[in-house]
Amino acid sequence: MNRRTKIAAVGFALLLTVGAGGTAVAMADFTAPGADGRPVVREAAALTGTAKLYRPAGDDITFSFDAHLAAKDNTDPQAATGTFRFSHYKDGKGGYAVAKVDCLTTGGKVAVVTGKVIETDVDAFRNKRVGISVHDDGKRDRLGYSWVGRDTDLEVPPCLSSAPFEKVLPGTGDFKVLPWQLDYPTE
Repeated sequence: MNRRTKIAAVGFALLLTVGAGGTAVAMADFTAPGADGRPVVREAAALTGTAKLYRPAGDDITFSFDAHLAAKDNTDPQAATGTFRFSHYKDGKGGYAVAKVDCLTTGGKVAVVTGKVIETDVDAFRNKRVGISVHDDGKRDRLGYSWVGRDTDLEVPPCLSSAPFEKVLPGTGDFKVLPWQLDYPTE
């Protein structure tokens, strides 16, 4: 973004900050102007994409994400919206689950998303909150999930998961993590 565009975006952001009648509203981050010439508001954070996990035994394990945190909710990761889906099949057996996002945090190329399972054919996941972490590392994406380990009945708090310990099958990962940009107080 050139200097003139930055100045225009800052001026526009200041107008939004003051708002009508002097009421303060959330400050948004702006990118280059859109097709209509107006500044485009950048969402606060996002996790999108699909990948299969690496399994030499041939298991088909797939994770898909469409999770977003709006610019207006920048300070409230539990206002995130969207869904994510995961499935595990081998030799015609297995199951799937779809979760409604209830929290999303991102930092650099890493994201943590949690959600309540709203649809599944696996009783162990029914109405449970699950957490997933993603490392968006180009051709070497990684993923982790909260149900690893012995205690699979663990109550997962919002925005919590394990480290991204799983390898994504080469050629299948297209995860995109939009880093969260917090505004820190200066005083």
